[in-house]
Amino acid sequence: MIKFYKYHALGNDYIVINPEEIKQSLTSGQIKRICHRNYGIGSDGILLGPFETTESDFDLKIYNPDGSVAEKSGNGLRIFSRYLWDMGLVKQEIFTIHTDGGIVKSQVLNKGHIVSVEMGRVTFASRKIPVQGPDREVLNENITVNGQEFTFCAASIGNPHCVILSDQISAEQAQRFGPKIEVDSRFPNRTNVQFMKVLDNSNIQIEIWERGAGYTLASGSSSSAAAAVAYRLGLCASQIAVHMPGGKIDIKILDEYEISMTGSITRVAEGIIFPDIFQEPL
Repeated sequence: MIKFYKYHALGNDYIVINPEEIKQSLTSGQIKRICHRNYGIGSDGILLGPFETTESDFDLKIYNPDGSVAEKSGNGLRIFSRYLWDMGLVKQEIFTIHTDGGIVKSQVLNKGHIVSVEMGRVTFASRKIPVQGPDREVLNENITVNGQEFTFCAASIGNPHCVILSDQISAEQAQRFGPKIEVDSRFPNRTNVQFMKVLDNSNIQIEIWERGAGYTLASGSSSSAAAAVAYRLGLCASQIAVHMPGGKIDIKILDEYEISMTGSITRVAEGIIFPDIFQEPL
């Protein structure tokens, strides 16, 4: 049996599993089954932690619902921070979390309902994202999908993002073109995809196709990357509200494109996953 805790960040839901409570590793197949909306608990991913580490206060492993590893997740980090706070594991006001995409600083506010995370630095450098081709900043390039041409910028905040600039965006657009862009050959590690509309100097709107997860109501790393692109292109100021179907995340772009992200977290449920779900139906 596996103890789990479920939270959502603006409709982007994750399951937290403490490795100390299961005493076993999770296989890719088990992760897929737990995240399945019909055969499991249902979630946009699994947060496995905390693990012991000497690099930071806590260590976290993030898994997509397809069983693949996610280097970093802004919403996942905010959820994990709230979980640590709920469990009484946070002993100081600001604490650090290590992920495969780097170390972040986190702070739990407003009795756990709001979490702020210093996400790290956004880069537009092709070699670091990565994006195929010569070394360059990947800004205002063209990509053709299903016969339609888009202008995109690429960025990384520990995980790869492709930001599509558009005057009109929709869930249907993200679901139609996102899967193709995710696996485009120019992105050797696949990519998250955001369709972005600039509303004014301090507000943008995005629709998200998340690598390994699919269409998503909200995403912290996507918000960070899209806001950084809007600022880099001179379309917005350094404080940007990112509007998504699930709600709003506030982004501050600091020196050298360091990102501070603040948004709400909701505690949903906790319970036990029984071994039966890993068996095939009779």
